[in-house]
Amino acid sequence: MTPSARLQAAIVILDQVIASARAKGAPADRIVADWARGNRYAGAKDRRAVRELVYGAIRLCGPLPASGRAAALQLASHFPELREQFDGSNYGPPAIGPSEEPAPGGVAPPWLEKRLTASGITHQAAKALLDRAPLDLRINTLKADPATLVLPQPGAPLPLPEALRLPPGTPVESWDAYREGLVEVQDAGSQLACHAVGAKAGELVIDLCAGAGGKTLALAAAMGNQGTLIAADSDRRRLSQLPPRAERAGARVADTVLLDPGRELEALGPWRGKADAVLIDAPCSGTGTWRRNPESRWRLTPPELTKLTDLQARLLRIAAVLVKPGGRLVYVTCSVLDEEGADQVAAFLADEPQFTAASLALPLGGPRGAGWRLDPASSATDGFFIASLSCA
Repeated sequence: MTPSARLQAAIVILDQVIASARAKGAPADRIVADWARGNRYAGAKDRRAVRELVYGAIRLCGPLPASGRAAALQLASHFPELREQFDGSNYGPPAIGPSEEPAPGGVAPPWLEKRLTASGITHQAAKALLDRAPLDLRINTLKADPATLVLPQPGAPLPLPEALRLPPGTPVESWDAYREGLVEVQDAGSQLACHAVGAKAGELVIDLCAGAGGKTLALAAAMGNQGTLIAADSDRRRLSQLPPRAERAGARVADTVLLDPGRELEALGPWRGKADAVLIDAPCSGTGTWRRNPESRWRLTPPELTKLTDLQARLLRIAAVLVKPGGRLVYVTCSVLDEEGADQVAAFLADEPQFTAASLALPLGGPRGAGWRLDPASSATDGFFIASLSCA
């Protein structure tokens, strides 16, 4: 493919990403993958170049662009050499017209930028939310010793004994160590969230929003497969991914519980008031994961954010019923917005006087309200809010 043809392909994909964001359809990575499968003539270098153009444009456009071409023009305003590729050639985009304007730049839609500022996220910190993410690994201590494990590519150590960092795009999933369950791909911030649970051998631990089980596997390793670990979620498809992952990792999960939204405590009844620890990895805006899903900021709206914060408050109330006296509730969101983090926990503590905030001193990030916040600028991780709440 010529450089102009690559740019035109990126514009076509961007049009699809924009339409999908409006319709709440497929994510950008799936759209890019579908394009690659449908255009076999594009070699590996072409596919990589087109992907870089697509994601470069997405990261530079704050509000949802009007079109893929406008998004590409925003990219060209930062990389002037791209303007020459609007050359009107057979497979390239038409020449730039005298009145054409690029899509607006910025970090996010204006309403969302205001929420970030109100949450103490500076402009530079907000920009870091859109940087390209590294690839972090968690060494699975159920199967491997961090001191002796040898990998095809050594990773940089992180301030957790099981954590390593590798460059983006490292083909970890092709490694024998990955196939054998010796390592898991998990952002360091997510690993720290699991560390904050303090799960121990012999405890009853409930992962209330387990999803596909990434944090569940980390909790199993922390417990050394000794105790009772329950994984619950309302998404049947995602929860069904946990058993094969647990088998590969050698992780023992006592039960997986499919929850009926609005009737969660019916399914969780056997564990009322019995849990030593409950982890809520709550559904959230995902503002902390924009490095991986930058177009997701175009999908969020104020009403949707309100629905999410209402759901988070309800999950906290459910978890409060499950924790036994002397137990702990660990609340986590991959968001940097206070309304999903510090403000949410403050409201919970005001309504549930039997709970108090425990101090956290994690090796990355810093305090925020009654909890702890990580973000790419200060901790070089995804953005997270973490609070540990003790039950009297």
